[in-house]
Amino acid sequence: MSGRLDSAQPYALGLFRVVIGLLFACHGAMSLFGAFGGVDGDGGTAQAGAWPNWYAAVIELVGGTLVLLGLGTRAAAFVSSGAMAYAYFKVHQPEALWPIENHGEGAALYCWAMFLLVFTGSGAFGVDRLLARRASAQKPAAEQTPVTA
Repeated sequence: MSGRLDSAQPYALGLFRVVIGLLFACHGAMSLFGAFGGVDGDGGTAQAGAWPNWYAAVIELVGGTLVLLGLGTRAAAFVSSGAMAYAYFKVHQPEALWPIENHGEGAALYCWAMFLLVFTGSGAFGVDRLLARRASAQKPAAEQTPVTA
């Protein structure tokens, strides 16, 4: 059973990346464009250039889209994870110690989900994997090194 689950790991990771990226990008779209009810539930947006809300929204939209596509996944996830760590410690944590008390569950979960993607990469279905496959196909056979487990 473990072998079957291990063989599906890149696909599960790819689906995880797609879902996290889509949800994260939706937060950015909500703040920047007033989508999904906006920041106030009435279609409101973050004021352009306002620190930290507008900058966080740009990171959410761009970072989430890149993670969704699997393009530059590790770098986009690193920046996104840092933005959510900042959001948690500067916005939520001063209100109360625990995320359930300070309404910081989303920031904490996104922070750790993106941090995981920094180490795992894009998994299946990502543009990163497609580009890596093309690059290795263009290398002469003498330059390719075998991969060992």
